[in-house]
Amino acid sequence: MLNPKFAHSSAVDTAAAKPYDEMLDANHAPRPHCRPYQAWLAAQPPEVLTAKRAEADAIFHRVGITFAVYGEGGDTERLIPFDIIPRIIPQDEWRTLEAGLKQRVRTLNAFIHDVYHDQNILKAGVVPAEHILCNAQYRPEMQGIDVPGGIYAHIAGVDVVRSHDGSYRVLEDNLRVPSGVSYMLENRQLTKQVFADLFRDLDIHPVDGYPNKLASFLGDLSPRAGAAPVIAVLTPGIFNSAYFEHAFLAQQMGAHLVEGHDLVVESDDCVYMRTIGGLVRVDVIYRRVDDVFLDPEVFRSDSMVGVHGLMRAWRAGKVAIANAPGTGVADDKVIYSYVPALVRYYLGEDPMIPIVPTWLCHDDKERSHVLSHLEEMVVKPANGSGGNGVFVGSMSTKAARDEMRLRVEANPRSYIAQPIVRLSTAPTLSSGRIV
Repeated sequence: MLNPKFAHSSAVDTAAAKPYDEMLDANHAPRPHCRPYQAWLAAQPPEVLTAKRAEADAIFHRVGITFAVYGEGGDTERLIPFDIIPRIIPQDEWRTLEAGLKQRVRTLNAFIHDVYHDQNILKAGVVPAEHILCNAQYRPEMQGIDVPGGIYAHIAGVDVVRSHDGSYRVLEDNLRVPSGVSYMLENRQLTKQVFADLFRDLDIHPVDGYPNKLASFLGDLSPRAGAAPVIAVLTPGIFNSAYFEHAFLAQQMGAHLVEGHDLVVESDDCVYMRTIGGLVRVDVIYRRVDDVFLDPEVFRSDSMVGVHGLMRAWRAGKVAIANAPGTGVADDKVIYSYVPALVRYYLGEDPMIPIVPTWLCHDDKERSHVLSHLEEMVVKPANGSGGNGVFVGSMSTKAARDEMRLRVEANPRSYIAQPIVRLSTAPTLSSGRIV
C-alpha cells in the first residue's frame, strides 16, 4: 500500500515551466523587493564586481572560514561557498517562513516528548511503532525523563528550499547537533565589509545579534537561578567538520570552548570545568557531540570525546544540555515524511510549509517505484546528516545505480527517496559576468 501521508506526485518538480527567479519576474523585470538592489547592481562595472569577489575570497582564506567534507579523498577542507550577489527574501515571505518553522519545531518537540513518555502517537497509529522503537536515534535511556519546559530541540536547523514554482518547501530537519549558522553570520559580515554602501542605502534586517540571543537563551536554561550562568560549548575537537563554528560561537557568546577531557562530574553530580585556577562549575552545555559519544557511562563506553557522568548530572538537574539527548529521533528522514500528520495530530493545524514528496523504501510498493525510477530520484540514508551517503540519480552511472539498488534491497528501512527537486534560480557572478 502506498504511504497515505500525502498524494505521491512529482508534478511540481518535473514541470517544464521556466523556474521561478529570485530577482526577476516572468517579464525579466526586477521584483518589487529587488528593485533598489537591482538598480545598484546595474550601476556596478563588471571589473568592480570581479575585484570585490577576489577581495571576499582573500578574506575568507585569511580568516579560515572552512568546513570539512567527510568521505572524500585528499584535501577535504573547503572554504564556505560565497556569492557576492545575495538572495533577497522580502519581509512578508520571511514572516510566513518564521511562522511555519515555529509551527514545525513546536510539533517536533511535542513529538519527542510523547515518544519518551506516553507514546500516544504510536497508540493512535499515526506513526508505526517500528519507525520509533527500531530507530537508530531512539534512546531508551531517555524514557520517562522530564526536561525543563518540555523542550528537547532548543536549536533547530531546518533546511528550506524554494521550488521552481516559487513555493517554499522543507527539505529536512536537523535537530541533533544542527550547524551552519556561523557561516551565515560571517557571510553577512563579509558582505557589509565589501559592500558597505548597500547597508547604508537599503533597509536590511540585521542578523549579527544572533550570538547574544543564543547566549541569553542558553543562560535561561541554567539550573542556578540568580547566578551568572557559566556556558560551555562542547566540541569533539579540531578535526570535526564544524569546528570553525564551535570556536566562532563560543567566542561570540563569551562562552567557554571545551572538549570532553576539560570537564569532570564530581560526587555532588555537578559538572566542573578544569581551569588553571581550579574547578569552575558549568551550568549549561551547548553540545556539538552526538548522543552516543556524550557519556561513556551510558552510551558508547569507548567514547573519547564525552564526559563520564554527564547524563547523571543532567538527570539530577545540576546542568542543562542543549539539545537534549534523544532529540535525533525526530530528524530521522523517515519521520520527516510524517511531519505533516504530526502537525495535525499535535497542533490541530494544517502545515504552513509543505515538504518534498518522500518514498519510504521499507514499503514494498514504494521501494519498487524508487528502484524503477532511480535516475529521477535522490536517495538518502534515513539517519544520515550533512549530505553523507546521498545518491543523486541524474548524476549517477549505471554502476552507481546498481550499487544503490543493492544497498536499498539489503536494508530498505535505512533509506528514503525523493524526486529531484527543481529549484528557483538567482543571478550569480561567473567569469566576470552576471548570469
